[in-house]
Amino acid sequence: MDWFIQASYFSAAVLFIYGLKQMSSPVTARKGIIWAGIGMVLATLVTFFHAQIHANYVLMILAIGIGGGAAWWSGKRVAMTDMPQMIALYNGMGGGAAAAIAAIELVKGEPMTTTVTILAVLGALIGTIAFSGSAIAFGKLQGLIRKATRFPNQQLINLGMFVATVLIGLLIIKVGHEISGFWLFLFFALALAVGVMMTLPIGGADMPVVISLFNALTGLAVGFEGYVLQNPAMMIAGIVVGSAGTLLTQLMAKAMNRPISNVLFSNFGEAGGGEGAEVTGSMKAIEATDAGVMMAFADKVIIVPGYGMAVAQAQHKVWELTQLLMDRGVTVKFAIHPVAGRMPGHMNVLLAEAGVPYDLIYDLDEINSEFPTADVALVIGANDVVNPAARNDPNSPIYGMPILDADKAKNVIVIKRGQGAGFSGIENHLFFADNTRMLYGDGQAMVGELIASIKEL
Repeated sequence: MDWFIQASYFSAAVLFIYGLKQMSSPVTARKGIIWAGIGMVLATLVTFFHAQIHANYVLMILAIGIGGGAAWWSGKRVAMTDMPQMIALYNGMGGGAAAAIAAIELVKGEPMTTTVTILAVLGALIGTIAFSGSAIAFGKLQGLIRKATRFPNQQLINLGMFVATVLIGLLIIKVGHEISGFWLFLFFALALAVGVMMTLPIGGADMPVVISLFNALTGLAVGFEGYVLQNPAMMIAGIVVGSAGTLLTQLMAKAMNRPISNVLFSNFGEAGGGEGAEVTGSMKAIEATDAGVMMAFADKVIIVPGYGMAVAQAQHKVWELTQLLMDRGVTVKFAIHPVAGRMPGHMNVLLAEAGVPYDLIYDLDEINSEFPTADVALVIGANDVVNPAARNDPNSPIYGMPILDADKAKNVIVIKRGQGAGFSGIENHLFFADNTRMLYGDGQAMVGELIASIKEL
């Protein structure tokens, strides 16, 4: 039976890897999710036959029922606009599960090899931090925590807490199964506090990087605990998720032209925290009828979606507008910045939900050269990712960050609710440019008016 269980775990791991590979393309992403899901079902079912289960079937079925039911219910009810916080929450649960496995193995008081103890402690530390940090990220994205919390010597205090946690972890490794419950409790309590304290100062504009970082930590924790349990499915899945999350974190940080340390320990990313050169000029409004005429008679239109589109749930209307323009012979393309929205791939998910073909969607490197030849750049709810201050203002907190060159289009139309600054609190120089016109109002409503005005032509 043991060979059958191990072979099944290995097969599940292969399915995880294959599923992840398929998820790398919008064309095969759905298929990848299904294959990865099959792998998870296989790994779960074969666990019932594992020798260490000791007939605890009722508890297993109860846990699967509660967790699966909650996931099914939330998956059906949570709107696409709330997907970032859902991802943060689910990611945190993965880290918490890995930490719980480590806690059980350490509390058992059974002798373990030094290598296993080290990996158990590492997985516990990383998983606990990912759990509590993801919970704070969820609170920020959900609007439950509206301000970044900062106080004097915060980073020194955080460092002290982390060092204390590591020292207790080393004590656990040295003492082994004879460690007292007090030190285990203090270890996990401090690790929880570290995750909370390191995430509280980080503002909303940095959430895509933070979410992908915690995803990487969760994967590493699962991989470590897989070794502790000698479970190859957990080991391989954790390694794959950890490496993918690490790569994604690096890509997100590169897209912002900021090192990870700057994201974790700087004050950028909180509303009201930005400073830069004073903006001259004024914002110039435009009516939907005039903007519709401008787009209808254009040769090329590039649409730049942002978080405002997600909040307004305007993606379906945007696709309807796109189809209308294409029917008139207008070339329409979508420009996606890597950190647009509140999670990696946020805009891609929304556009895919609306049915936008993937071949109309271009990333920053592919589309930037086309903005100078575009008659209209339509910006819907995007802010920092199109701010020319990143190129022109050395005093700006986002200076040096690669942006979408929307300002280089012949005409720019920005759909925005009001005249306030974006989520990061930095004034957008694009809004004051001579070739920019502001279409004020709710994203979905304004796109609806654009559609109506084009239909009347």
